[in-house]
Amino acid sequence: MQEESRNHDRIGLVQAVSLAVGTMIGASIFSIFGLGARIAGNNLPLVFVISGLVALLVAYSYAWLGSRMVSDAGPMEFILQAFGNNLLTGALSFLFWMTYVISIALFAKGFAGYFLPLLPLPGTGGLESIVEVCIVLVFTALGVMGSSSVGRAEFWIVAIKLGILLLFVVLGIWSIQAERILPHVSRDSLPGILNATAIFFLSYMGFGLVTNASEHMEDPERNVPRAIYTSILVVSVVYVLVSVVAVGNLPLPELVKAEDYALAEAARPFLGSGGYLLVTWGALFSIASALNATLYGGANVAYALARDGVLPKTFDRKLWFGSMEGLYITAGLGIVFALLFNLNGIASITSSIFMVIYLFVLASHWRMRRRFGGNPVVIATGFAVVLAVFLLLLHYQWQTARNAFYATWMVLGGSLGTEWIYFRLTRRRLQQRTRGSHA
Repeated sequence: MQEESRNHDRIGLVQAVSLAVGTMIGASIFSIFGLGARIAGNNLPLVFVISGLVALLVAYSYAWLGSRMVSDAGPMEFILQAFGNNLLTGALSFLFWMTYVISIALFAKGFAGYFLPLLPLPGTGGLESIVEVCIVLVFTALGVMGSSSVGRAEFWIVAIKLGILLLFVVLGIWSIQAERILPHVSRDSLPGILNATAIFFLSYMGFGLVTNASEHMEDPERNVPRAIYTSILVVSVVYVLVSVVAVGNLPLPELVKAEDYALAEAARPFLGSGGYLLVTWGALFSIASALNATLYGGANVAYALARDGVLPKTFDRKLWFGSMEGLYITAGLGIVFALLFNLNGIASITSSIFMVIYLFVLASHWRMRRRFGGNPVVIATGFAVVLAVFLLLLHYQWQTARNAFYATWMVLGGSLGTEWIYFRLTRRRLQQRTRGSHA
């Protein structure tokens, strides 16, 4: 009976793809689209194509290792098996979990930003805080219901979100002005293309969430790679089509001027004032699905890392009021960050941390390639390209947000210091727990 219950709570391929797509098509396509238009101009659709190709290079190692090391710790399991129990591995594990916590706070603030204008009430800081807390609590309650409930909810949320974006594309594609979407690649435009690629590559970060749900998936050895590649393909097509319609319908200066609501403004030429509401609801569904998937993945990471000795044992209690304690702690810290901090700058820091983790995953695959297999040319190319993108991101931070640049290194150094203290106090040993591993 218990085995039957566990199988019933498994996530299928479609649900796993929904989790990844829900995370990737989150707040970024709505909130930073105007920024991308300002940096890349008419080359924005090209930027999404390039960014998707870079994401595939990283996804190759995630898919290959994730099908052979089934663990909710995801990339941290890869790094642990490659580099062993040491200070660096523990610090990266702590950083990895914190990216989920901060992302939850970002999504909560993004949801409140789009939701409050729909209310017939004057926006205040108190009301914004209430919305942020409530939306996190709603999806925390959903997580209590189990993996299959999260997966089913994510499927329908993503379906609605993609339906809205599809309507945006179908109605707007007929009024595109072709000269606006033709790429203009030159010496002057190349820096903008590269900088935008470094930024929008981070819009594909959610594919790694598949590995953080692998212990709860049906046939993970086959479905982890399928879910990763399918989600990137779906998201790439959506990003390119949406950017083509937006850039092709609205003059570039107006897109840049709209900034945070660029897609809403892009819908006005062919949908009128109703286009603003359409895109607003699309943003709400996008952010909600990203929050749902990220909260679920963060809870799994917290539990798996505690079980393996990285986080304190309090995270390792399997049940707490019917759910994993890691879910409550992850959600609670996400609420704290949302209430206490303005996280616009932290988004860039989080992206940098993810890039560091990507580099270590690729390095782990290279280190274990004789044990688990994999094409060394693809692995080495992926590492070189991601390193270049990471350096571009740091250069962009240095030029446009010097505080974010300093904060990135402060967070990395702080995590090392925290891990050093925790390691000295507990003398903990990291545990390697995977199923289905084979050479």
